Amino acid sequence: MKRGFYTIMSAQFFSSLADNALFVAAVELLRTGGADEWQRAALVPMFALFYVLLAPFVGAFADALPKGRVMFVSNSIKVVGCLMMLAGAHPLVAYAVVGLGAAAYSPAKYGILTELLPPSQLVKANGWIEGLTIASIILGVVLGGQLVGPHVAPWLVPAMPWHVGSPAEAAIAAIVLLYAVAAAFNLYIPRTGTPLRPFGNHPLALVRDFASCNARLWNDKLGQITLATTTLFWGVSGNLRYIVLAWAAAALGYGTTQASSLVGVVAIGTAVGAVVASVTMRLEHATRVIPLGIAMGVLVIAMNFIGNVWIAAPFLMALGALGGYLVVPMNALLQHRGHNLMGAGRSIAVQNFNEQACILALGAFYTGMTKWGLSAFGAITIFGLVVAGTMEAIRRWHRRNCRVHRDEVERLLAIARSDKH
Repeated sequence: MKRGFYTIMSAQFFSSLADNALFVAAVELLRTGGADEWQRAALVPMFALFYVLLAPFVGAFADALPKGRVMFVSNSIKVVGCLMMLAGAHPLVAYAVVGLGAAAYSPAKYGILTELLPPSQLVKANGWIEGLTIASIILGVVLGGQLVGPHVAPWLVPAMPWHVGSPAEAAIAAIVLLYAVAAAFNLYIPRTGTPLRPFGNHPLALVRDFASCNARLWNDKLGQITLATTTLFWGVSGNLRYIVLAWAAAALGYGTTQASSLVGVVAIGTAVGAVVASVTMRLEHATRVIPLGIAMGVLVIAMNFIGNVWIAAPFLMALGALGGYLVVPMNALLQHRGHNLMGAGRSIAVQNFNEQACILALGAFYTGMTKWGLSAFGAITIFGLVVAGTMEAIRRWHRRNCRVHRDEVERLLAIARSDKH
């Protein structure tokens, strides 16, 4: 791997660590503030909001400036969202601002990989990035849980140089420091030499360009399969993070600190699956993992029958491992097709738009059902059926492409086997 890759990994680790710790702290801030459960569930779609609204612009923004500078600006926006929470803004509004920073960060984070590395190294690079991201999720949710928990909070609150009113606020203040560390690494991300693309002066032109890029990727006979798979995976995974918290409370009687550890267990399994995929899968074989998505749906439903933590922990780890092994090669192939079709930043923005729109839609659905009395067990059943049924439909879609558009699929796979962009 090129030297700059490790700087990107470091920046991503600390930014993601802060993101996941902040999620737990925001849940606790709403809980201790007396907010209804549906508001806590609404954190997930609120984070996704600007991914969807600004999708036509963030990809172009990432392609118009050096990727390291884009990541620095994005982390600064996340800090603003944290400070808004500390200043008394509603946590849902402030968390949406953090999501704005994340929406701008993602096209630069993934887009720079296709600029820095050849296609033959994309699966391996995605494996390391996803593995490190999952490690940061593990540490982030555990860190967030501990910062608001009974052991660390009594020490942390009085240690703050300014007054904070609760353990959750003290945790958020500490998380700002993590974003500062990530921003420092952003400053050392190297320039790749890839020509910058003008941002454009007219918003409607950017919207039309984005719509064209979105249509191009959905019409690509490999891109459409990878995009459908990753969209569904992240749509469900993004909401499963909160659902596991709710399930742990309902099935095991866990509070925020203990439940956050189980989210970390899922992430451990995902990291293992991601690393294994990075060393065993080739880019042109990515679509072979689609059946694992069907198995994931079945396992999600099976969570309803678990009431013991000693069974839950290895089960959740296995569920995460399937997800990690599924998403790494599919994500790499999607990045490869997008880079060939429209450029790195725009490609990742299209990917984010679809994935975050799925998170937003499923999150809004889950939030609405929670408000009207849906239990965590009911939500898990619905999500599992959605995953298994949709992944089966994607599998049949790909088989039809291989039969009806065989020459085109073979041509695209030949490009994936080559190190030529």
